[in-house]
Amino acid sequence: MCPTEFSERGDKTTVEDGDLLMPKFDADGLIVAVVTDVESAEVLMVGYMNAEALKRTIETGEAWYWSRSRQGFWKKGETSGQIQTVHEILTDCDQDALVLKVSVAGNGATCHTGYRSCFYRRLVKSDGAVRLERVEAEKVYDPEEVYGKT
Repeated sequence: MCPTEFSERGDKTTVEDGDLLMPKFDADGLIVAVVTDVESAEVLMVGYMNAEALKRTIETGEAWYWSRSRQGFWKKGETSGQIQTVHEILTDCDQDALVLKVSVAGNGATCHTGYRSCFYRRLVKSDGAVRLERVEAEKVYDPEEVYGKT
């Protein structure tokens, strides 16, 4: 397998209309990745990738991220078995954001809290206050069984 290389950033027309991958990483060397279920299009999580994590994802077909809290590479599902197989990667017009369409192995959950999606709550405004309301009724798994005591 030949190593994945990205093209140097080109002019606006080349970036927006061309066929070369020229990801625009932020000041910390990261690009946001919105992760959706390949079948339902449900948003599962948001992660960040540096150039190496993006290359690993492209080359292996499994999702890799850069953990900002741990300052290290993170292969989604390495501990939990919830490996994300990448079916498609989309980039936006200026190539500074990605969408990964994935299927999730194991119990199909993505969130470390035990829910299928990290987006298991919605904002609800009531009497001038904003609170959170669950949109997923139950957890898919018990995080303590998968990750141990936290």
